Amino acid sequence: MKVKKKCTLIEKYAGPQHPINENSPELLFIKYACAGKAEKAVSLFRPKKLFGNVPPAVDAPFGRYEGLDGIRKCVENFLHAFHAESGTVWPVIQTRANGHAVTELAIDFVVDGEIEQIPMFVVSDLRTPNTLDEIRIYFHCSYLPDVQPYRKPIFTPAHLEMGDPGLLTGAVREYYEALHHVPKTDVDRILSVMGEGCQFGGYEPVTEEKEDVKTREDIRKAYEHMATYIPRCVGMRYETITDDGLNCIIEWVHIVSRAGEEEMGRVALSGIAAYERDDDGLLCAIRISDYAGWEKYIDWTKTPISKEEAMSINFVEEFPAGVGRKSFS
Repeated sequence: MKVKKKCTLIEKYAGPQHPINENSPELLFIKYACAGKAEKAVSLFRPKKLFGNVPPAVDAPFGRYEGLDGIRKCVENFLHAFHAESGTVWPVIQTRANGHAVTELAIDFVVDGEIEQIPMFVVSDLRTPNTLDEIRIYFHCSYLPDVQPYRKPIFTPAHLEMGDPGLLTGAVREYYEALHHVPKTDVDRILSVMGEGCQFGGYEPVTEEKEDVKTREDIRKAYEHMATYIPRCVGMRYETITDDGLNCIIEWVHIVSRAGEEEMGRVALSGIAAYERDDDGLLCAIRISDYAGWEKYIDWTKTPISKEEAMSINFVEEFPAGVGRKSFS
């Protein structure tokens, strides 16, 4: 069967170095969704989350589904959302820690007789080792034209401050401190946490420039560009951390300053990133799924909230002058 669209997640990262538990509940959920087995998918949840007296949920770029009936509807409509007749799931990397289980995977959707391969993060809040409170799915909007490049922040921060690097460890902590917690991005410090051959990407279409293999100099240029607006225009607040010592998966939301809004048109979005360590503790892979930089393509007549409301979420006039000057080393 002809492959119309292909991602690089499998070829970059699949292998015995990433063992997969095929019965992990978040992976089972996606398998059931692709097989149209709604009742089996719903059986992974209970009528209420373990705490809070709130319904379980599935949050995806194409909608949020709450309660068992909502989750059933999500599964029944899953293939339809991708205009697909069927879907085959290929798990690539799995991370389980801190009450979460995350599977990074690709799905071969059959659309009009051709395969369209879409890579996804599937994140779960575990109720028990084998049951779920919530699923959150991330994939790049360009794979599905029906999806606007706006992902309303899933989490509501208790306070509008960037994430504390002290919550992270090792190379991931060093990376975030250098990227967001200095007066500007410290490029040399970032490069120092990357091992030789550190790989990027896997979640954007192969037609995207970001998917090209980058030299060390290419990487330097990319971060030098980031230094022109981080942290002055945009900050990052991490809301969940799933770190098993090898992979660190961070779900985050943006915090945007007035400079970010006015100069770059930035808006607060939800996103996710994975940071993988090598045997020396340095980063051997950085995998990100977000819509940052795609704001100009948003059709605000097709979003769940207005542009004005979206621009007001996680907005600050400016970041404090002292942000990032404290040493966390």
